[in-house]
Order: sequence, then structure tokens, then C-alpha cells
Amino acid sequence: MRLLVVEDEKRLAAALRRGLELAGFAVDIAMDGKQALWLAGEHPYDAIVLDIMLPGVNGFQVCAELREKGNWTPILMLTAKAREAEKVMGLELGADDYVTKPFGTRELRARIKALLRRSGGEAEAECCRFGEVEVDFARGELRLRGRPVELTPIEFKLLDCFIRARGRVLSRDQLITAAWGHDTFASARIVDNHIANLRRKIGDDPAEPCYLRNVRGLGYRFDG
Repeated sequence: MRLLVVEDEKRLAAALRRGLELAGFAVDIAMDGKQALWLAGEHPYDAIVLDIMLPGVNGFQVCAELREKGNWTPILMLTAKAREAEKVMGLELGADDYVTKPFGTRELRARIKALLRRSGGEAEAECCRFGEVEVDFARGELRLRGRPVELTPIEFKLLDCFIRARGRVLSRDQLITAAWGHDTFASARIVDNHIANLRRKIGDDPAEPCYLRNVRGLGYRFDG
């Protein structure tokens, strides 16, 4: 499960990252609203933890802009303000839940997990079926027509990324970041080769793919 944490207090951001990574989440940090909007547009996240008081573009504005762009990733807002009107404003702008500072790491983890359950994120992360394919993320296994198929770690990361971004076009750069990381020499050709292998392993016809579709000039889209 991949989270985006938007928090401008460096110590708090570092503490949130440590606590959430210990709970098994992968965590990206944005220090301001502008960076948050860029990251949310570049990567598929399972949830966003969003502080309201940010420099420049505040949390309310980030939430509103994401929803206007059609990004419905679950948002948990962090606020140091307990006034009901501000909580209502966040929810009306499209936030899904909120936590008032100060809060404990256990409470935050519990809120995030509850949010993911409500959105269906945890269920999708554990097991996914499409066509004759069954993917068990918890066990790191894929079966085609009931038979196990061995995927490389990169192929599994790519498939995971596609399933989480179901129906959205992902550029080759986004796929490289998701599967190989930021510091890599992976190229667009390498991405294409891995997707060709992945198509073969999930039984997707390379001539007329049903699941991993090429969107000319933009990238790939998963239609499972």
C-alpha cells in the first residue's frame, strides 16, 4: 500500500514516515501543497494524508484541486484546529476523514486502515481477479487458469501499479518510478519489454491486448 503524506513540519513528517513504514506502508513525503499536487498527478496512491496548514497552497486547496481533476484517492486530513466549521469545510471539499493534532501513531494507522477498508483499497491490495488471472498480493503469487505463474519482482511491481491505477493511463516515466525507483537507468524500451513479458504471462494477446493496453503517445492503461 502506497501513501502520500503531505506535511511541512520536517520532524513530524519523518515521524509519520517511520510509523507508517513500520506498519507496512510505502510512504512518499510532500513538504508543500504544490509538491503534493505534482506527486498525486504522477503516481497512483492508495491514500493521501494531508495537513491543512501548508505554505503556499494549503490543504483545502490541494483537496479541492485533486477532486476537480477527478482524482478520488481517499484523503485523510490533519488539522491542529478543532473548530467544527473547518472540519466540515474539508469534508465538503471531498476529504474522507480527519484527525486533529496532536494524535498518536496508532490512531493514525487505525484511521488510514479504516479509510482503506471503506474505499475497498485493502481488499484490492490483498487479492485481485481479472479474466482467468488471480493475483494474491499478500503471498506474492499469480495464477493463470488456476496454475501458478512466476513473475519477476519488476513484473510484479508493474502489475501492482497497473491494478492500483485501474482505468488510468500511466506514462512510461511513472512506471519506471513505480517499479525501478527514481535513481535508475531504466528506459522506455525496457518498460515495453517487461510489459510484453507480463502480457504473455497473464495470457494477454499482444496483438489485441484486453488488459494491458497501449495508449498511443501517452503510455499504458490497465482495463482489468
